[in-house]
Amino acid sequence: MGKAGISAALLLALAGAVGGWQALPSFAQEGIAIPAPAVDEKAGSGIEMAVLAGGCFWGVQGVFQHVAGVTNAVSGYAGGKAATAHYRMVGSGTTGHAEAVAVSFDPAEISYGEILRIYFSVAHDPTELNRQGPDVGTQYRSAIFPRDAAQAKVAQAYIDQLDAAGVYDAPIATTIEAGRSFYPAEDYHQDYLTLNPTAPYIVYNDMPKLANLERLFPAVWRADPVLVSEASLTN
Repeated sequence: MGKAGISAALLLALAGAVGGWQALPSFAQEGIAIPAPAVDEKAGSGIEMAVLAGGCFWGVQGVFQHVAGVTNAVSGYAGGKAATAHYRMVGSGTTGHAEAVAVSFDPAEISYGEILRIYFSVAHDPTELNRQGPDVGTQYRSAIFPRDAAQAKVAQAYIDQLDAAGVYDAPIATTIEAGRSFYPAEDYHQDYLTLNPTAPYIVYNDMPKLANLERLFPAVWRADPVLVSEASLTN
């Protein structure tokens, strides 16, 4: 499918082609509208990075590749050591790693707080502990890996804000894990959603997230994704 734009209508058509949306959890079907963060970073210059874990990295990467202001979104691992940052090892659930995505963004176009708003709203369910949908284990945990103290402050304030407002039916399970390195995943995991839009796993678990992004965040929706294959892994 290459870099062709994906619309909500096309997502619905793809879903129908492989059995529809009926089996999807309600969160995946609907997403959730949440308030903007009361605490955010001041707009800066230069590219920043947010490292986020929210279940299988295919869907999280796919969401942020469709967000205006994002210059790259790389699937990878965070939370463990370099020696164990490999898919088969991470899949054991014993490495300390989570499947994560490094989201590079231009703060002149979108703030760190708005990145987190999309993360909590449509990229995953932050109330699930050590799982997302069909995937279970600490490697699928909800976690934020702040790059500095400012990001950690914004993330913690936002979690506290959402919990206090009772936005979700359960407390947010997202952990904030500072001082952890990010390691890019194997090439075959990059741009996976774009390259495999009709794979049943992608259709059931991840395509609804794109439809929700377009519906809930129309101001930042981009039909043409920014792909790792067309950018630097370190951008």
